[in-house]
Amino acid sequence: MRGRAHEQEAADLLEMRQLLEPMGASRAAQRRTDAHLKVLRGLVRLGQERARQGNSDDLRSLGGWFHETLAQASGSPALTSMLIQLGHKIAWMYAVDGPPDPVAYWAEHGAIVDAVARGDGERARTLTALHTEQANAGHRLRFGSGAERAVRTDRVRNSQHPVNMTSLRH
Repeated sequence: MRGRAHEQEAADLLEMRQLLEPMGASRAAQRRTDAHLKVLRGLVRLGQERARQGNSDDLRSLGGWFHETLAQASGSPALTSMLIQLGHKIAWMYAVDGPPDPVAYWAEHGAIVDAVARGDGERARTLTALHTEQANAGHRLRFGSGAERAVRTDRVRNSQHPVNMTSLRH
């Protein structure tokens, strides 16, 4: 039973991100600053360049920075903090396969930034929802099945230190 609860909790994290990231993108279209746009466009340029070169290590970091900057552009510190925490928890619980087509993946980032730059909140929301849904499909739980997973989750649950609960201020 514990394994199923763990799997459900992990699935809930992906579902929360699926709901909150599009909301953040929609708000970013209304609240972003020129500085946010400059950073987002720079990250998209770098991501597209690295995708063409096939450098997957750089792409993972750049993707994280892109999504964190997009969250910050929402103008909501609470939403930004929530999305960053979700990202950390998801990264801890899941192994992520790189996108099957990194060039197309970064083109999606570019389309999101274009919608944000135009102030088109509904388009930014729709594009981000599709992007997040496709990204979620590449996630696999890190922990094994059955007793092995139960041992690992007990070790974390009984840890003296909270996991991914840092106070983030933006």
